[in-house]
Amino acid sequence: MIKVENLVKKYGNHVAVEQLSFTVQKGQIYGFLGPNGAGKTTTMNIMTGYLAATEGTVEICGCDILAQPEEAKSHIGYLPEVPPLYPDMTVLEYLLFVAELKKVPKQERKEQVREIMQMVGISDVENRLIKNLSKGYRQRVGLAQAITGYPEVIILDEPMVGLDPRQILEIRTLLGKLAGNHTILLSSHILSEVDTICDQIMIIANGRLVASDSPEGLKKLMAKSAEIEMTVLGSREKAEELLHEIEHIRSCTFEKASEENGIKIRILTEESADIRGELSVAFTNHGMPVLSMRRVEKSLEDIFLQLTETSEREEEREEEAEKDDCDL
Repeated sequence: MIKVENLVKKYGNHVAVEQLSFTVQKGQIYGFLGPNGAGKTTTMNIMTGYLAATEGTVEICGCDILAQPEEAKSHIGYLPEVPPLYPDMTVLEYLLFVAELKKVPKQERKEQVREIMQMVGISDVENRLIKNLSKGYRQRVGLAQAITGYPEVIILDEPMVGLDPRQILEIRTLLGKLAGNHTILLSSHILSEVDTICDQIMIIANGRLVASDSPEGLKKLMAKSAEIEMTVLGSREKAEELLHEIEHIRSCTFEKASEENGIKIRILTEESADIRGELSVAFTNHGMPVLSMRRVEKSLEDIFLQLTETSEREEEREEEAEKDDCDL
């Protein structure tokens, strides 16, 4: 459905996107994540034909976006970071105009536009000027224009921006309904939403793809170690002595707990090692009651931060190496 190969975008000496390649399968929802400045919006603008790539190719439904721009764009619905709205039009006028631009047959336009307005929850403001709408409503009008014409590929740059929790839930439900008949690629900083609605997640940092997998696959990928958090009563010295005798522990950190004589311990273990039973027995047998114990699961936020921070450190090392080579 979407095929990106060896994509490069340079602005002078600055490389915004570097040798980026990925494939988006039909009928799925893909999350496109990355910190600010990672190259997400640049990549989306190239994919939709708003920007030309320095190198590489993008195919939409088998059409090259550079060689066959009109045909490729006919398969795309796009909501950019700033919705492309005409503030002096009413919502209905604007969406009918969009339907005409997208060559929706004249006899179908009104029915399709009203159907889409109902889907995104803007029917109640159809006769209001866009400039008088709240940010959340303008965002939903932008989403409606992306859906108009029911394109096979829908690309959304931060579609949840400006929406309240109820509206986010409505859009999440809508995207779920669109998936299957449409392929959806969306970027977002609301990682919990991406984790909930996306079938696949791609993480980009410094213009490079650093991970691509399902939410569950990413969590397994990053589960090179497990973390246990426990609260016990007793002395830190005794706790350190007991932990030293238990295998599969990589590291431990200690801090004072809210309970009197309480210690909160965070234990990093080797991959797939579950030592909770052993910990419970060891501490209890040595007179250190265990008040609580839980296995800490990595969230998408943890994975995102770990992958992007690692990429940034690698980028810094490469820049330092290049500088050293120049000095020599």
